[in-house]
Amino acid sequence: MVIREMELTFTQFIRDTSVSIEDICRDFYLRNRESIKIKKEAVAVKNLVTILNTTLRLSVEMGFQSMTLRDLSRGSELSMGALYNYFSSKDELFKIIHLNGMTLITNILIRQIEGEKAPDLRLKNAIRIHLYLSEIMPQWFYFLYMETKNLKKEDRKIPMESELFTEKIFIDILKDGIKSKIYLRKDPMLTASMIKAMLQDWYLKRWKYTKRNVTVDQYASFMIEFIESYIKL
Repeated sequence: MVIREMELTFTQFIRDTSVSIEDICRDFYLRNRESIKIKKEAVAVKNLVTILNTTLRLSVEMGFQSMTLRDLSRGSELSMGALYNYFSSKDELFKIIHLNGMTLITNILIRQIEGEKAPDLRLKNAIRIHLYLSEIMPQWFYFLYMETKNLKKEDRKIPMESELFTEKIFIDILKDGIKSKIYLRKDPMLTASMIKAMLQDWYLKRWKYTKRNVTVDQYASFMIEFIESYIKL
């Protein structure tokens, strides 16, 4: 179901949309049950949630690259052997976090906007939904952005492709708006990059907006008005 601009608020979004670390862990388990040694779904999902929550917390405290699997074992109160039931290395753990998180996030974003034909409404919904997802899972978004720079060169391709995929969603909407003569002929690629940067400012510098008592709905409305003042005919 597509939620119209006039209806979409953060409260309604969290009421109507199921998204959590539990959802990500269950989806990961169901798609990888052949390789995961724990066969009881409830146990496996519970432990995966503990592992991911602990990883996100330790990443904020000390950085993912500085974190060792022994740190993760102590923080999660799971043995080293228990950790290896789910992944074989820290590099694999990063890929699990990144790939599964981005898959869920992009699937929700696409599902919410794909039925809306009007480019301006698609753009408004895409901005709001992206912000609302980052509000629900702030540690996850922070991790996905901040830890990419610490990856080995050969592993940076995954997050870079995810970044470009998200930008492409906005580029396609902007191109449709230009074709429909709703938007001015501004550069869609550069405009999408600026939209992405404004979205990132919300979850990377959340403290700034909290201090100023700016809500996610207020920020979303400002973003939409700001972007439309630049692109709309």
